Amino acid sequence: MNTISKNLQLFWQGTLLSYKALFAWLRPVTYMASKVLMPLAQMFFFAFLGSFASDGKNVDFYVIGNAIQITAVSGIFGVTMSVGGDRDAGTLPYLFGTPSNRFMIFFGRAFMHIIDGAIGVVIALTWGVLLMGLDLSQTNLPALGVTILITTFSTCGLGLLMGCLSLITANVMFVNNFVYFSLLVFSGANVPIASLPAWMQAVSNALPLTRGIASARALAAGATLGDVTPLLVSEIGIGLLYGFLGYVLFAWFEIQAKRRGTLETV
Repeated sequence: MNTISKNLQLFWQGTLLSYKALFAWLRPVTYMASKVLMPLAQMFFFAFLGSFASDGKNVDFYVIGNAIQITAVSGIFGVTMSVGGDRDAGTLPYLFGTPSNRFMIFFGRAFMHIIDGAIGVVIALTWGVLLMGLDLSQTNLPALGVTILITTFSTCGLGLLMGCLSLITANVMFVNNFVYFSLLVFSGANVPIASLPAWMQAVSNALPLTRGIASARALAAGATLGDVTPLLVSEIGIGLLYGFLGYVLFAWFEIQAKRRGTLETV
């Protein structure tokens, strides 16, 4: 029991400290702008563009898709910087020099971003209801809340993998931006999956967000939690797979860095 208690304490302290360190340079007004204005700008752009292309139809399609896709901001960028920031700050040798449980340290970096990402989605959906006429009157709101949390969890799993890539490359922001904007297409946020070529559909099925966005749209149309459960279970599986691959890469990097003395270099 003592070991479990210490590991849980390590998980929680690492979670809070890494999150505080990530946003320590931000003023509250800057942070709020990123959480409030950024979702609004993205939804306005794609909703108006999609509405123009479809003669004013299917506005809800773009609003819901982009609101859920906003979780990638925390899942991709936030988690990546939480993991990779140790190398940039010069604290990676201290982390690897401790006997602490690596599993708790690694996955603790994503916990606060799951909450942060879910809040971002709620804000985006609120904008959609207030300013773009999104109708959620038929929606099972608790089921939608579960969908948001699961989708954010899955996206953070991909972020953990991307964070490990930041330990072995100097161009991780380029990769992060490429992944983020690719999700705008491949996840079905702005382009129906069924209209994509077969190879793109295969890529979509291997990514987080795809099933979460589909679940949110189904719930908004009146579906129940039971109707979307298969999609959500698959979404959880995708997140766990990416998180596990990230942990394996993290462990491999520690071994190689210690062996070669390259903790602070690419």
